[in-house]
Amino acid sequence: MRRRRIRVVAAVIERDGRVLASLRHPRAGRRAQWEFPGGKVEPGESESTALTREIREEMGVDCTPWKLLRRMVHEYPEVEVELAFYRVELGEGEPQPLGMAEIRWVERDRLETLDFLDADRAFVAELTRGAFG
Repeated sequence: MRRRRIRVVAAVIERDGRVLASLRHPRAGRRAQWEFPGGKVEPGESESTALTREIREEMGVDCTPWKLLRRMVHEYPEVEVELAFYRVELGEGEPQPLGMAEIRWVERDRLETLDFLDADRAFVAELTRGAFG
């Protein structure tokens, strides 16, 4: 049986050598883990529009997605996730954890110390090694 596939966009936001990570709320059967802010792309929505909407909903700030860094697919037992990681510039204001348990600015070389979602781990390893500038 073929898994359901969802499209997800994720924001890579950097400031002063640190990257913004967000901690998910624990939900039905899933523990709280770290991820990059973002979320599902709705039917008929562009990735850029979805990312802008998700950042506004989750952190209360506007953003400008400006560069696709990596696209990858991760298979969970119940779903296949197509992830698009974008470098994002935040607009005015300071991000707040409105749609997540916590947000944290983390030194790039310390990202792997957080318990990231399985789908994000390969990208975190690349980012920690200095990929993407």
